Amino acid sequence: MSLFAIADLHLSFGTDKPMDVFEGWQNYTERLRKNWTAVVGREDTVVIAGDISWAMKLEDSVQDFRFIHELPGKKLILKGNHDYWWSTKRKIEEFFSANGFEDLGIIHNCAAAVEKRAVCGTRGWLYNAESPQDKKIVNREVGRLNASLADARRQGLPPVVFLHYPPVYAGMECGEILDVLEQNQVKDCYFGHIHGSAAAKRAPIGEYRGIRMHLISCDYLGFTPALVK
Repeated sequence: MSLFAIADLHLSFGTDKPMDVFEGWQNYTERLRKNWTAVVGREDTVVIAGDISWAMKLEDSVQDFRFIHELPGKKLILKGNHDYWWSTKRKIEEFFSANGFEDLGIIHNCAAAVEKRAVCGTRGWLYNAESPQDKKIVNREVGRLNASLADARRQGLPPVVFLHYPPVYAGMECGEILDVLEQNQVKDCYFGHIHGSAAAKRAPIGEYRGIRMHLISCDYLGFTPALVK
């Protein structure tokens, strides 16, 4: 059993928001299906770190989650900035159960045990958050990340953290998030949100402040889930 990760699927089977208009995204859902099936087995787990569906309402995301459900492995999802369909954890879990998506789970103020480690995480927020409203959101995300890491400690498992937003970009830090990672001795942080080769060059890939940083945006990975080592 292995752990994989990917972010930014941007599925739109239930709404008119095609990603094929962007360079490199042509026929991406079929490429994603083929590549995912080639590397992920039924007993594996895949973390999907946000921006999963373009649906505006949970009920409009059924086709997108059915696509994910039909792919191999168990899936653990986090919220992204474009996941407008996101509701409460209870409502999402009830939605999954009602539609037979029993292979989908949520990381939200909690951690999940996978292969002797704890999958932790939250959405995160902007690295250049300065307004009072942005600061409020950062503090809320810090609380959710701390709750997730606390759950990992209760389980007695080393954490691996997944975020949607990068905690640092182009040299600008979301210091509050980075401080939590350092204080909890997190060794690896996986994030999405960044698209395009030019933008990827400004993302932290490799060690930063003692933490190994990994970009897992769908297009950056060539629409293939990355093995979490």
